[in-house]
Amino acid sequence: MPNIKSAEKRVHIAVKRTLRNASLKSSLRTTLKKFEVAMATNDAQSAGVALKIATRALDKAATKGIIHRNQASRRKSRMTRRFNNLQAAK
Repeated sequence: MPNIKSAEKRVHIAVKRTLRNASLKSSLRTTLKKFEVAMATNDAQSAGVALKIATRALDKAATKGIIHRNQASRRKSRMTRRFNNLQAAK
């Protein structure tokens, strides 16, 4: 346990931020999983809606520092490419 008051505060801040980051990362994973499920069912309509929601969630996560902005960009690109291939197959 820290002896200095500012170090104690940092411990509390770190705990709060860890909980916040874990919560946001979990909801991001859930959103991405919904897109994966929509793609697995080959339903272009629901996959399109899920892609839009997932893209927004990735952008928000990158803005808040939950994931790196290049990772968000890479994931959006891959999801969009898969969605476009699904639409082209129909």
